[in-house]
This record gives sequence, structure tokens and C-alpha cells, in this order.
Amino acid sequence: EEEFKWLLQEEVHAVLRQLQDILKEASHRFALPTSGSGGAVKQENFVLNTSGTDQVKGVMTLQGDALCQADVNLKMPRNNQLLHFAFREDKQWKLQQIQDARNHVNQAIYLLMNRDVNYQFKTGLEVLKLMDAVMLQLSRARNRLTTPATLTLPEIASSGLTKMFTPTLPPDILVNFYINLNKLCLTVYQLHVLQPSTTKNFKPAGGSVLHNPGAMFEFGSQRYEVSHVHKVECVVPWLNDALVFFTVSLQLCQQLKDKISVFSSYWNYRPY
Repeated sequence: EEEFKWLLQEEVHAVLRQLQDILKEASHRFALPTSGSGGAVKQENFVLNTSGTDQVKGVMTLQGDALCQADVNLKMPRNNQLLHFAFREDKQWKLQQIQDARNHVNQAIYLLMNRDVNYQFKTGLEVLKLMDAVMLQLSRARNRLTTPATLTLPEIASSGLTKMFTPTLPPDILVNFYINLNKLCLTVYQLHVLQPSTTKNFKPAGGSVLHNPGAMFEFGSQRYEVSHVHKVECVVPWLNDALVFFTVSLQLCQQLKDKISVFSSYWNYRPY
């Protein structure tokens, strides 16, 4: 019983401090402040590439959770025509996945800081509940980076992203940016119009992270089919760091839960 008291009063707080330190490091990765610039977030350039084809090449500028510049070259397979698109100067694209992940990390830090060093845990159950709440936020943060949103092709077509480029994207080109694990991904869809007289059975595609050639959809008064799909990506090192921090933190939470559970199975501890 004395050992369990020590665990509740000393070791739990040691783990909470350790978790706070790790998660503050994770939060700093998302914020990316530059020294001596009043907390401004630095811009990072990334070259998008793929091993399979040179149909799409691009350079992205990431500033925290926002794509502030995008420069894309697209080689059209039909005639090898080279198209060039860039973000308009007054536009930037918020990556909601990064914003959400950061918010979940900060919520986990808030939960931990609510139990300062003077706080006395009374029961093992109280610690278990805190660990479950922190792990829920960390799991959500990780899932936002590892699980991109599934979108239908009409959702991609009507996205504000399509209106951000100069020159304007032609109606037979769709683009989508998203985060997958530690990578920033760009998918370019080339379309062809399905004529009313076509003999193909029209089956609109549902939601997906990545649509394959042959996927059909209706947008406006026109029906389209995806003819080519190009996916290019680049590794964002600080996203990789954040994912490692999430994994380590989740392991620490689980180890503390396991210790508490072992003691609780021996004693139904109650304070005097």
C-alpha cells in the first residue's frame, strides 16, 4: 500500500512532466517559430516528385499549417503540352489536418498541466481516466495525419483550391493537396467529358482519398471520367518528428496505465 501511495504521489507526476516535455516539443514542431522574428513561422520549400513519371513536377512552400505558394508543371499525355500553374499571390491553402493535429496536441498538454506538481491523486482510477483522456487526444492528433479525408470528385471540383491558381485551371484538370503520415501529397486528375451518346454505364464514384482512372462523376451539367491520375509527394521532416513524439507519448501513457492496473488488482486502494 505504501508503494502504491508513492506511485500516485511521485512517479505519476514524474511521468506527467515527461509527457509535457515531449508534447511541448511536438507542439513546437507544428508552430515552427524562427528565432528573433517575433514568433513568425518560417517558410519551407519542398520539391514534389515521384519515381514513376515526370508528368507532374512542383515546388510547394509550407508555412506552418498553410501552403502559401505552389508552383506546378503538368505535361499532358495527349499532346505533350506543358501547362504551368501557380497560386495567386493573394491566396494560401490551409491544411486542416495539420491545424487539427496541433489543436489535439495542445489539448493533451492542457489536460496534463491541469494536474500540477502539488496535485494529489487519490485513486488509481483517477490516473487511468487522465491517461485515457490524454491518449484520446494523441490518437486523434496522429489519426489526422495518418488518415486523409475521403472526398468525392464533385467535392474536389467545387473545392476552393481549384480557384487559387493562375492561370485558371482548365475544366478537365482537378487537384487535391493532403497530408499522409509525414508526406505532403499532390494529386492531379486529368478528365475527359462523357458525351450524352456514350455507351458507357454511368456509375458515379463515391468518396476516396485517391480516385483511379475510370472513376466517373457529374459536375454542373457535365459528366466526366478520370483518364489519368498523377500523385507526387515530398517528406516533411518535422511531421515525422511529431509522429515519433505521438508514439513515444502513447507508450508512456500505456506503461503508466499498466502499472496502476497491476497495483489496483492487488489492492482496492482507498485513502484514509
